[in-house]
Amino acid sequence: MKSNNVTFTNKENNTISAKLELPLDNKPEAYVIFAHCFTCSKNLSAVVNISRALAQHGFGVLRFDFTGLGESEGEFSDTNFTSNTTDLIAAYTFLETNYKAPELVIGHSLGGAAVLAAAHNFKATKGVVTIGSPYDPAHLKKLFKAKSDIIENEGEATVDIGGRAFKIKKQLIEDLEEASSEERISQLNKSLLIFHSPQDQVVDISNAKEIYLVARHPKSFISLDKADHLLSNKLDSTYVGNTIAAWAERYVEEEDADELNTDLQAVVMTGEQGYTTEIKAAGHSLIADEPESVGGLNLGPNPYDLLVSSLGACTSMTLRMYADRKNIDLKEVKVHLKHDKVHSSDCESCETKPVLIDQIERYIELSGNLTEEEKAKLLEIADKCPVHRTLHNEIVVKTSLM
Repeated sequence: MKSNNVTFTNKENNTISAKLELPLDNKPEAYVIFAHCFTCSKNLSAVVNISRALAQHGFGVLRFDFTGLGESEGEFSDTNFTSNTTDLIAAYTFLETNYKAPELVIGHSLGGAAVLAAAHNFKATKGVVTIGSPYDPAHLKKLFKAKSDIIENEGEATVDIGGRAFKIKKQLIEDLEEASSEERISQLNKSLLIFHSPQDQVVDISNAKEIYLVARHPKSFISLDKADHLLSNKLDSTYVGNTIAAWAERYVEEEDADELNTDLQAVVMTGEQGYTTEIKAAGHSLIADEPESVGGLNLGPNPYDLLVSSLGACTSMTLRMYADRKNIDLKEVKVHLKHDKVHSSDCESCETKPVLIDQIERYIELSGNLTEEEKAKLLEIADKCPVHRTLHNEIVVKTSLM
């Protein structure tokens, strides 16, 4: 994936800061806009994880900071729900002018309410997704309840939201009260996907029910059981991104872009940013990456993980084939593997004398009505799997430029 810094100008001529997440081949199947939650930013972990999961599935995702938040210009205290919707329209125009109009828009929390309010302006958009979003934007007023009298009498007050101080003006509350969602949701005329957690302590799940009941078909609801409002668990946000990608396939038109392909057995591509690597092997797509501890995004196994997995797959397949031919009651094979660099003195069977050698530990777990003799024979056969033999043979790698 590639993450590009971009900017665009909103209705008030403020510069809006954004990130454009693109797939490795730089050729998205479709473009997406992501609107973050109230007082959040485009760099909220959930926003990043969902955007990158979508990019991994071939989407281009524009995530941006609303006016006065993150790295965008403007004063947050002068913004309101209406300004959020106009920022969304500016984002749509930016993509339409410079890339392609987005076919999908996603909103988290109040960003979801803004998406529902603005989506009728997006002619090319086919799908709308909300995540933990309120049915009524005025729901947000509960965050200011403790200071409501001050805001009413003095016109503004400083409010603590998530441990950060924000100046809230009376105009924001008045604008929220005027923002009615029912009519816009009922006339959305776009496919709708609603995510919400039953355990959401910020926006109660009853809001998802209200949105669903008012919206017309096609509409879908997915429960994010055990997730919190901000999807702080990476597994939750990645799940949302992957699920959106699968759902959107029904509504998004795929581009006739050149796919990653080769006339050989496999092709592998790493972009100009990070280590996330796309693999196409025998027509099947895989992702490789490195752990976050060494600068990767941990979106897939690293090369050595793939190497030992290849040996494990070949081992289990070979045992399956042998058991079938010999009518051995083998129910299941599990192969556990580990790769290490060890000193040659630690390897009793090694004849070479390097300082460090590669060692793969392989543990085979067999299930079935097996005799001790059959177990011993299967263990012997494991060493005869083709990948095992390849690793023990002299391997020549010929490298040239195409």
